[in-house]
Amino acid sequence: MTGFDDTLLDDPVRLAEADTEARLRAAAMAGAQVRASAEIAREQDLARHLDVDRPRALVLAGGQGTGRAAMRVIASLLAPGCPVPVVVTDVVPNWVGALDVVYAFTADPGDDELAVSLDRAVRYGATVVLTAPPEGPVAAAVAGRGLLISPQLRGAIPESFPCALITGLLTVSGLNLLPVDVDLVADQLDAEAERNHLGHESFVNPAKSLALRWAERTPLLWGLDPVAAAVAGYGAHALAADAAVVADAAEYRHAVTRVALHRAVVNEHTGSSIFADPEEEAQDGVVPRIRLLLVAIRTDAAASVVRRSAHEVLPEAEVLDMADELGVAEPALAAVLALRMEMAALYLGLASGTVGGRYHSVQA
Repeated sequence: MTGFDDTLLDDPVRLAEADTEARLRAAAMAGAQVRASAEIAREQDLARHLDVDRPRALVLAGGQGTGRAAMRVIASLLAPGCPVPVVVTDVVPNWVGALDVVYAFTADPGDDELAVSLDRAVRYGATVVLTAPPEGPVAAAVAGRGLLISPQLRGAIPESFPCALITGLLTVSGLNLLPVDVDLVADQLDAEAERNHLGHESFVNPAKSLALRWAERTPLLWGLDPVAAAVAGYGAHALAADAAVVADAAEYRHAVTRVALHRAVVNEHTGSSIFADPEEEAQDGVVPRIRLLLVAIRTDAAASVVRRSAHEVLPEAEVLDMADELGVAEPALAAVLALRMEMAALYLGLASGTVGGRYHSVQA
């Protein structure tokens, strides 16, 4: 890492030059990826494939970072009222059989362990939906026996959170477990990508703003509800993958049980504020070590209780409330929050030199 250059974020020309792999453009294709996945699902008649009685269990298999994060988001959207047991796992369990439905995601076409488990699942009669590259052992494991949805968009990256998320949401919607408006999700992702366009200055660009607040700090991404916490887990993955930043992601109700860390947040909040503008020098010239962001998606009674509890302890804490900001259904809110965190991590990586040409030129 070459050090954080905040001037890069408000210089669209330099940003474009630094982004040698067109990662920002790939992220901005989230809405298009959702539409492509939905179109393939319609062409392959996903609804007919899922024309089964209520399954004994729904298995969500995604072992890699993006896949695992997407499965946790889907499971959190289904909870707590889902009438079917939901299992989040790396590979398909041995017990899966004809009464079960499996949704799996991988960006690795040669994931032999997942391929073996998928082959076993389809041999035992399970209903399987897979998002993966179209060639390789994983795709071959379900060929002719399961449904493979593999959108190949020019400029997109294989390990795509929107693809992993939307096909899973289409699956649970096809099972009548959760209503999903695919067009709404895609439109909201398009709007978020526009808000985060590299040509927009950081004070009006939510992803750039997040990147500035996270720079040279340890982000604490604490969800005020299970869905927000699950998306925060993807945010922590994106920060590590793109910006070499270690972040903490947790539900607030669990974060308070980690007494030392929670005490440090309270102490730093009441001393040198971790919520000061990133452009301003911290009190006495000391840069805060941590940066807390409370994130919210749900507005139900349980979430309201957690929110009141957090406000009592941290009344001035920064809260990113997606429902208040956008006012749309939870699946769309989760997708938008994930994209915002992903693009923030990319901006932070570009300005720090861990993404794009700036880093590579230093290493050469």
